[in-house]
Amino acid sequence: MTKAPRRRKPPVPEDAALWEQVAREVKPLKRRVRKAPEEKKPAPAPKIRGKAKPAAAVPPPAKPEKPRASELVAGSTPGVDRRTAMKLRRGEMDIGARIDLHGYTLEKARTRLFAFIARAQDRGLRCVLVITGKGLRGEGAGVIRNELPHWLNDRDLRPGIVAFTEAQPRDGGSGAFYVYLRRRRAP
Repeated sequence: MTKAPRRRKPPVPEDAALWEQVAREVKPLKRRVRKAPEEKKPAPAPKIRGKAKPAAAVPPPAKPEKPRASELVAGSTPGVDRRTAMKLRRGEMDIGARIDLHGYTLEKARTRLFAFIARAQDRGLRCVLVITGKGLRGEGAGVIRNELPHWLNDRDLRPGIVAFTEAQPRDGGSGAFYVYLRRRRAP
């Protein structure tokens, strides 16, 4: 059952008179005019006495580097279906192996990581945990942690990596990464 539209009743003469009185006493509000933001004028060039020297070319400010199309970024899972990507981010995948790179020099950590990934792929593992550590307190992120994305994108290692993402707190949090490996095709 639908309701019929509500009809307005005509105003009572007393109400109409009261409304007319109120309407005559009301003054419209002043309109606020927004001023355009003032443009700063460039400072005049300093006057140089003597011979004018050509100005040195100043390079434009550096733009943050964007990753190449095929470059992996932590948390980005372009080659993985949605369900697998969620399982990886949530730490719900079986971790086949883990490596702890704490206390190693950069070169030693890199060498160990490359060998570890190769062995994991040979064994047919899909997900591994790489523990980098968070670095010393007060000095920002750890050096190995900062280098890991570059190592995983190395031309020798990148073909075997599908994706990687920061680990869940139970597995090391921001000081560890889940690395999802590509399956090696049987020859």
